[in-house]
Amino acid sequence: MFYFYILKCKDESFYCGSCKNLTARIKKHNSGIGSKYVKSRGGGKIVYSEKFKSWGKTLSREAEVKKWPRKKKIKLIKKLNVGKVY
Repeated sequence: MFYFYILKCKDESFYCGSCKNLTARIKKHNSGIGSKYVKSRGGGKIVYSEKFKSWGKTLSREAEVKKWPRKKKIKLIKKLNVGKVY
């Protein structure tokens, strides 16, 4: 499985990403080796994720959501599609 996720940084900003292992990815982000953006904001926590069977679909979803305004991302987070596989 592949995952698209939204991480809420300590400065309240959002970071969208994709990975194969959510647990390992959040550990990387919080240790300062996950991404420059998250590192510069002191880490964070995953507040939303979706599962995909295809890496390509995962990356497409990430690109789509990255373009959204903050308010639309917040609506998605509140919706919480837990357990759904795309």
